[in-house]
Amino acid sequence: AVVPGAIVTGRQTALHRDPAADRQFLDAQCLKIRLDPGHVARATLFLAAAACAVVAPTTARAASPLPTVTLTIKTHKLTAEVAATPEVRATGLMHRFSLRPDSGMLFVFERSEPQAFWMKNTFIPLSIAFIGVDGRIFSITDMVPQDERLHWSKGPALHALEMRKGWFAERGIRPGDAVTGLPP
Repeated sequence: AVVPGAIVTGRQTALHRDPAADRQFLDAQCLKIRLDPGHVARATLFLAAAACAVVAPTTARAASPLPTVTLTIKTHKLTAEVAATPEVRATGLMHRFSLRPDSGMLFVFERSEPQAFWMKNTFIPLSIAFIGVDGRIFSITDMVPQDERLHWSKGPALHALEMRKGWFAERGIRPGDAVTGLPP
C-alpha cells in the first residue's frame, strides 16, 4: 500500500501543446503567406513567436522559484530547493534536464513515516538520502531516470534529499552522517 503523502501518486506535468495540432496550424498559416518581402518578414516573426510558444511551456519552471536552504553534511555544503507542500513534493525534480553543482531538492514531510519515490518524468539520474527525525541519514538509494518502480525509505523519514546520482558516494557521505540546516 502507498503511504499518504508519499511521492507516488504522480507528479504534475508541465503544460504541453499538442505538437500535431501546432504543426497543422503552422502548415495552414504557411500556405496563406505569399512570397513578397513584407509577407516573408511577417512570416519569419510569426514562426519565431510560434516556436517560442511551443518551447517555453516545456522548459520553464512552474510559476515561481522554490525557496532554498543551505545544508551541510560533514564539511560539504549544498543548496537545496525546499519541497514542503504536497503539490511541490508531487512535482519534485520532474521535467528538468540538469542540476547545478552541489544543488538538489529537500522534501519536507509533515510527520516521520515511511516514504516512497519514483522517477516518472524525471530525466536526471538521482541519489536520494532519507533522513530521520534526528537529522541523520539512515539510507541512500540510487535512482534511474523514467523508472516507475517505487524506492522506499528503510524506515520513517521526516526529510528526503535528492541530489545528482553519485553525489553522496563521491563525498564519502553514508548512513549515520548528520545533515545540518534542516528546516523544522
